[in-house]
Amino acid sequence: METLSNRQQRLSQQLEELYARFNRPEWIDPDPLAVALEYRRQADREVAALVAAALAFGGVKQIMASVRRALAAFPHPHADLLAARPEEIRRATAAFRHRYVGGEELAALLTGIRAVLEENRSLGALFARLNSPGEQDIVPALARFVRMLEAGSPLTRNYLLPDPARGSACKRLLLYLRWMVRADAVDLGLWKGVNPALLVVPLDIHMHRVCTRMGFTQRRAADLRTAREVTAAFRTLRPDDPVRYDFCLTRASMHAPEALEGLFRLG
Repeated sequence: METLSNRQQRLSQQLEELYARFNRPEWIDPDPLAVALEYRRQADREVAALVAAALAFGGVKQIMASVRRALAAFPHPHADLLAARPEEIRRATAAFRHRYVGGEELAALLTGIRAVLEENRSLGALFARLNSPGEQDIVPALARFVRMLEAGSPLTRNYLLPDPARGSACKRLLLYLRWMVRADAVDLGLWKGVNPALLVVPLDIHMHRVCTRMGFTQRRAADLRTAREVTAAFRTLRPDDPVRYDFCLTRASMHAPEALEGLFRLG
């Protein structure tokens, strides 16, 4: 019988092979992250990436088109949002629509970003201040971050800003944190003050299916509890970087599912 340590070694080896194959820039597009990469300045990428992650629901081509429309009035998002008054942001976004989200929700998000930038210089500076290494993972800091973005908003709830404190799985915002905190050929690594060991897997339908077949979870709901359970399984392989394999596994599941069969046999 194969020992647990032998199984983990084989699992790690196969995951690293997938990482080497798929965790590459040429696999990013189409993806909302590709829109953030269109901005050259890091300060602009940080803002554009949050908008991209917030709108990451629906078909990917529709998402990317919506992100570009959302930011069209702010070609330099960091400086342009700081320079805009809240009423100017509302006017610029009044006609926006992405599926069931309209200009009111987008304006509230952008106004919240503006307020954070005005007070903290960057979104990352605020998050680093809200983050506590003593907590088990990034989720409590994310809840505090959401509340800071919502401060002063006329909306009591904004679909673009799900809050883990209210039970949301927050897969889109956890995706944003992966982009911001991790640094490799895909993830931007703009936030140096946050430990990637605290990240939680952004559990979409592809990742949930893969992790179930790998034996990392038996839960049917792709909720925050499941995301934490899956993350704990990955943490046994990479305690320093439990979200390392998120991108390569989702890309393989979409474009080369046969590459995952070896992992599933180990599940």
